[in-house]
Amino acid sequence: MGASRKPAFMPSGPGRITVRVTSSIATSKLLATPVAAAEFLVLDTETNGLAGDACEMTEVGAVLVGGGELHDRWSSLCRCSAPLQRGIQRFTGISQAMVDSAPSLEQVLPELAQLLSGRILVAHNAPFDRRVLRQAFARIGLEWPDPPVICTAAVARRLLPLQRKRGLGALADALGIEVELAHRALADAETCARVLCALFPRLCANAVTVADALALLRPARRRRARGSAEVGPLGRLGTGGPRGASGGLGATGQRARLRGADDPAPGPEFGELPTDPGVYLFRDGAGKILYVGKSVSIRNRARAHFAPSSPPAAWTGHAQVVDYRTTGSELGALILESRLIAELKPPGNKRLTRRDDRLVYIRCRLDIEYPILEVAPDPAAGHAVSIGPVHGRRLALELVEQLDSLFGLRHCGRRLPRRDHPSAYGQMGRCLSPCLGDLDPNLYRRRLDQVLRLFAGGHDRPPGARPGQPLLDHLQDELRRASADRRYERAQALHRRAGRLRVILDRLDGVLESTHARPLLVLARHPSKPALEGFWLAGGRLVDSGPIADGEDLAARCEAAARRGGRVGELGAHVPPAEIAPVRILQTWLVSHPDTPRLRLDLMPDAAALARFAVAARTGDPAVLDSAVAGVESVGVEPVGAEPVGTEPVGAEVGGTEVNGAERELDDDRRDALLAHEHR
Repeated sequence: MGASRKPAFMPSGPGRITVRVTSSIATSKLLATPVAAAEFLVLDTETNGLAGDACEMTEVGAVLVGGGELHDRWSSLCRCSAPLQRGIQRFTGISQAMVDSAPSLEQVLPELAQLLSGRILVAHNAPFDRRVLRQAFARIGLEWPDPPVICTAAVARRLLPLQRKRGLGALADALGIEVELAHRALADAETCARVLCALFPRLCANAVTVADALALLRPARRRRARGSAEVGPLGRLGTGGPRGASGGLGATGQRARLRGADDPAPGPEFGELPTDPGVYLFRDGAGKILYVGKSVSIRNRARAHFAPSSPPAAWTGHAQVVDYRTTGSELGALILESRLIAELKPPGNKRLTRRDDRLVYIRCRLDIEYPILEVAPDPAAGHAVSIGPVHGRRLALELVEQLDSLFGLRHCGRRLPRRDHPSAYGQMGRCLSPCLGDLDPNLYRRRLDQVLRLFAGGHDRPPGARPGQPLLDHLQDELRRASADRRYERAQALHRRAGRLRVILDRLDGVLESTHARPLLVLARHPSKPALEGFWLAGGRLVDSGPIADGEDLAARCEAAARRGGRVGELGAHVPPAEIAPVRILQTWLVSHPDTPRLRLDLMPDAAALARFAVAARTGDPAVLDSAVAGVESVGVEPVGAEPVGTEPVGAEVGGTEVNGAERELDDDRRDALLAHEHR
């Protein structure tokens, strides 16, 4: 920086200067300057916080950068006409007294214009700072130098595509830059300059001249003609051949190379990828996983990420190697993808596959005080009961409300409030009111178990039975009991409730049964080959999965899966949090693909019946498959350790316990007493 042409970096002195600044270097010559040899003036401005024409600059700071290093610094406060608001004074630390004693724009901007001459203006969120400066220059009638502008946020967006937060402080933290002071012009300009220096080698590697750098950072158009997209410097895939087995997917995983920029044909080469269903993982040159995806055809889907008609993702410019692992079905690819995304957390996967928000679960956490029924989009983790999935959140919520009122369960949230008086539901006789603190937990748990056993399934219930039929049967028993006891108002109320429940259950599509009720074998077919992949669901968890060979004896795997599911007839299941996503994916698949071959294992079939079921599943003929399923379930054997499950009347009392409490009614028209126990 020559002293004869440009002023020294020091605060501007008093006095009015009126000059017309002309560029000493032609714009074309500046744009042709190599990036490594160019000089950058990193600027930051502070304003009075107002918008539009009322916005005035209160401070400006500049740092000279050349060759990737910081050189001189310069800053100055600026006098403004409007008084500063208290909020902006607290935010920036610039008081009204500091602004009143600062030099005017006529004293500051001419020197700043000379500093910008022949240099490239750099700022973070540069459009804002450029607008503030141009407005300040126009306010005093000084010509704007109009230098080339580079925004460090755009540099980070292009050179650090996996960095999602691109604020100045977030970038500095990601690059290991310490920030001691913020929201002051010189301090922020210095932080921005250090960010530029940290990214300077990458900028030089991807842009030779200043014009190349501006073209590299130019924002992409939102609408692009089909087939006209061009791959920028970062979009070229370097040569990355197959590497060793370390870091791969194991014995069944494979790896393919992406064609490099020096290869004869442009773009990536996916000829080594298979057309089978499975998952694929894109890695960069250092082996870091960028993106995990799944498809029924790995080759076609992986190639689609780099098709000219597809908008390029942020990670595609860094992908050099693709790993893949084949599965026997699309369902297997879905489950494997969710597990890999949860384990590896690749930056290119912003979220898992889009779920159907209409599918919900009715669940009950058994590890809380006085458990409640709730509706949620996922099964419950831990010791819990999950019923579903079912279609329709509103209908599921109404069903929960009906069950709570019928059996006297809590209507409040998980946290049990303590009250001196019963809630509104307790006063209406629709809640046992454990919030009063005088209710026996065993009595409440007995009521809860009655509800949950209605959805636990049973060996005597046919597969095609109406969803929720045990609940309707229970209501009919209660109605007949009330009529026999000549409690006609009670019978009339139960009749109305049963009518509404029939409407709810008819509209509530899905699986109205607890996820751990029945061990289940699901067979998914390969989309193009006569191959099968099996999934064993037991105890509310996916306990086993994998390909099924021709002639394989499935009896041993089915028995092992049933044993891992826990004791038959037990209320509740212990499901680890990591197993929630595979269970949700499997059950959602069964709801959306009703023709998927599935077989109940609560009545364990013999080896010959399982073999016939597998053969029928390979054929894909629905008639043959239905016949095979009916034949298998008719010859099943009840597993060892099965316990009969049943229900008891709503008005049953807890036997063998001394009673010290008072009676509570479940309905206004009912005089059947429920005994609550006092625990002192």
